[in-house]
Amino acid sequence: MRDRMSLIGGGLLLLIALASMSLFTVDQRQYAIVFQLGQVKEVIDKPGLNVKLPMIQNVRYFDKRILTMDTPEPERFITSEKKNVLVDHFVKWRIVDPRLYYESVAGDEARSRTRLTQTVNAGLREEFGKRTVHDVVSGARDQIMEDMRVKADLDARKIGVQIIDVRLKRVDLPTEVSESVYRRMEAERKRVANELRSQGAAEAERIRADADRQREIIIAEAYRSAQKVKGEGDAKATAIYADAFGQSPDFYSFYRSLEAYRASFAGKDDVLVVDPGSDFFRYMKGPQGAKKN
Repeated sequence: MRDRMSLIGGGLLLLIALASMSLFTVDQRQYAIVFQLGQVKEVIDKPGLNVKLPMIQNVRYFDKRILTMDTPEPERFITSEKKNVLVDHFVKWRIVDPRLYYESVAGDEARSRTRLTQTVNAGLREEFGKRTVHDVVSGARDQIMEDMRVKADLDARKIGVQIIDVRLKRVDLPTEVSESVYRRMEAERKRVANELRSQGAAEAERIRADADRQREIIIAEAYRSAQKVKGEGDAKATAIYADAFGQSPDFYSFYRSLEAYRASFAGKDDVLVVDPGSDFFRYMKGPQGAKKN
């Protein structure tokens, strides 16, 4: 009885061991390739529980997700102007044909990355060689990335890989080139600034000259108008005086004498030596003034 129980227990353990060796699961983020005696037997791309022959078949897993290949250091490329540029880029890729991927690079991710790096760098070198610095920095950057993606994808399909995207993170000039470019840009900006300042100074002088001319014209016209009004006023006043004094010549003579006295004796220290019998003092001799002989 005890031997039978031991035999049953041993059988159960053997069944469990065989089951563990026969069953395997495929995650939704993975591909699985079943090998039989070193040859590809089956490719499984759906998640779930699967069965394999123990001891005869084995399974390898490959990542189904989108992977990123980022350059550790910027790569140096030459533009059509024979100028060096430093390019920092990354590539998004994924395995789409596990069987071809295994047959091409033995399923080695390092080998596949090396192959993709060579493909992308060769394509970028070709694209940059056809364009100027301005194009690769801003003008045709999007077009370069799209052309590069298409070319890299065509080559990557040969190893069962799809290129999702190629992105240029940064495109910089080397330090020695950047300094000369910055110096040229600075000189150009200074030239433009000086030109604008000269144009501004010339425009300011023109405006000031025009303002001065208009000022002189306005002052001259105002002076002319003032003199005209003053002359008209003086003429009218003279006419009024003449009319008034013409009506009483004696009053006019008396008024003019008072004005003369006021002007002559305006200051306390004024001294006037005149013959008392002169006509100048006629109205000081009496209220009606002495009659002239």
